[in-house]
Amino acid sequence: MSLQEKLAELRQEALVRINEAKAERALQDVKVNYLGKKGVITGLMKEMKELPKEERPEFGQLVNEVRKAIEQEIEAKKVLLEEEALNAQLENETIDVTLPGRKVSLGAKHPLTKINEDLEDLFIGLGYEIVEGYEVESDYYNFEALNLPKSHPARDMQDTFYISEEILMRTHTSPVQARTLEKRNGVGPVKIICPGKVYRRDSDDATHSHQFTQIEGLVVAENIKMSDLKGTLELLARKLFGADREIRLRPSFFPFTEPSVEVDVSCFKCKGHGCNVCKQTGWIEVLGSGMVHPNVLEMAGFDSSKYSGFAFGLGPDRMAMLKYGIEDIRHFYTNDVRFLEQFKPVEDGGEA
Repeated sequence: MSLQEKLAELRQEALVRINEAKAERALQDVKVNYLGKKGVITGLMKEMKELPKEERPEFGQLVNEVRKAIEQEIEAKKVLLEEEALNAQLENETIDVTLPGRKVSLGAKHPLTKINEDLEDLFIGLGYEIVEGYEVESDYYNFEALNLPKSHPARDMQDTFYISEEILMRTHTSPVQARTLEKRNGVGPVKIICPGKVYRRDSDDATHSHQFTQIEGLVVAENIKMSDLKGTLELLARKLFGADREIRLRPSFFPFTEPSVEVDVSCFKCKGHGCNVCKQTGWIEVLGSGMVHPNVLEMAGFDSSKYSGFAFGLGPDRMAMLKYGIEDIRHFYTNDVRFLEQFKPVEDGGEA
């Protein structure tokens, strides 16, 4: 049998095997057997050296034609097998398109995030800057620059985690205020709020945590008065607890403000008549504030005879507990999905 006859026979044989293939794996075996590096067609090319030189071009052309024909048949058969497999899958996996779609459950913002964003939106609208600082802070900025020298007894109220004698985990976000004032080189105005985590050596219980969040505000400019502070705090209370809220200021003491006041808001649950939330007083204590102490201004390079200011600090944890009726602060940090799902939008299955 001549090589040409052998070539024609191989072509016919390959076409039969391609037609008989019932799966892509079988089709791949045919391709390897005939067209692979060790395949039959490749072997014929090696036998071409036995032909006379004048016959080799014609034989090479025939081999290429057979190879091309087999490749085309394999590709056509592959497309056919893929279509058959897809049709079989569609038949076995019939979908009833009239059934309602599966609802995708969406997440929701954490209650502390919601409180923080509400407050940030309020103060950005009032022209404040948002400034963040270090959670690991120096003793100087955390205490001394805020009129709390090393011997001051008020430090006991903010017992904290010390890394060394001069480095600690900040007990409030007030160091951000001290650093910001220092950077302004005694030139006002300054209007900032400082959100962030703070740390104190409190025992963990329903109302205390060794880590919690805080937002403090600071305004320093010429002719700032207590009335400016009161107006700002009224806006804050109404933003968080409703437009009909009232506030009252009670004298207090903070080393970095003078005079200092505690701020109460009229109870949003009983409207001031007395209930379990306000402990029958009609008022709820929400934050501390006051006029910036002249010593704090002077240490930061501001002329206290020219500039004055006010500062306030509140805990978003406490605000969220009051606003949403949460009894245990630890719920905010345990990542319990049952708790967090309550704050989904109502349309997504939540309660708030």
